[in-house]
Amino acid sequence: MIYIDFNEPGGPEVLVCSEGPAPVAGDDEVLIKVSAAGVNGPDIMQRKGMYPPPPGASPVLGLEVAGEIIGIGKQVTSWQPGDMVCALVPGGGYAEVVKTKAAHCLPIPTGLTAVEAASLPETFFTVWSNLFDRAQLKAGESLLVHGGSGGIGVTAIQIAKSQGVKVFATAGSEAKCRACLDLGADAAIQYREEDFVERIKALTQGKGVDVILDIVGGDYINRNLKSLAVEGRLVTIAFSAGHKADISIAPIMVKRLTWTGSTLRPQSDEAKAAIAASLRKQIWPLIENGTIRPVIYKTFPIQQAAQAHRLMESSEHIGKILLTT
Repeated sequence: MIYIDFNEPGGPEVLVCSEGPAPVAGDDEVLIKVSAAGVNGPDIMQRKGMYPPPPGASPVLGLEVAGEIIGIGKQVTSWQPGDMVCALVPGGGYAEVVKTKAAHCLPIPTGLTAVEAASLPETFFTVWSNLFDRAQLKAGESLLVHGGSGGIGVTAIQIAKSQGVKVFATAGSEAKCRACLDLGADAAIQYREEDFVERIKALTQGKGVDVILDIVGGDYINRNLKSLAVEGRLVTIAFSAGHKADISIAPIMVKRLTWTGSTLRPQSDEAKAAIAASLRKQIWPLIENGTIRPVIYKTFPIQQAAQAHRLMESSEHIGKILLTT
């Protein structure tokens, strides 16, 4: 099979097209002939040498795919060869064939192409588990999403709105703010021109928001704590501004705040299977009826993975970037 490889960490130029043997499915795994694979932030970090794959995972980049099942392990009863699925994979997505746990696959939603479905797993697993499992976000509450026009952001806005949540988002340009509003955000804050702390204070009549989904870290942490309501929850899932912060503990104590976070890839197979089951029950029907839709900015042939990474790092995109085989 063809796959994308890199010999040493570095910039996008280290990505090269290679050829090697296809993987073999384990007893509880399936083999997928990949139609498309999503490009995500962790791929960029792994390419730079900052996010090594967990033990046993493929060193090949790529955490989400869609395509046709072409082989199943002897314990698999939920899928058959010929089934079209999208899937969370522990690695190996930038390839013509990938293996993953059968329980981490979901049917391609009715009405979506395989390419569109490839944009779903990584961000949907991440958003659902962090907002609704970890932060216990509920209907009637309010949410602030940082990076509202990125892959995580467009997913968080739509899922939260579908669950009866009031959603605010930050974005880096007027065009990106408009995209957030078009997806259902109640307000969009251009963070280069406005102080999101003051804007959130005004939008919530001084109360603050119940939950913040943060991909920035660094100096945003204290500002996030100021923007939370009493009993608010801050969920950190990335740290584009750095993984260290000099914070004041006082607002955590005074407002009884909870600060948590997670990464998806190292979680147990059982935890990922549970997220998949929740998505299939709660969210997949909303994709099929058009309430939630994939947002795809651009696709590249897999051989142009370096160009896809350059676009990802430019932050010019709105929504997801995909590689097609």
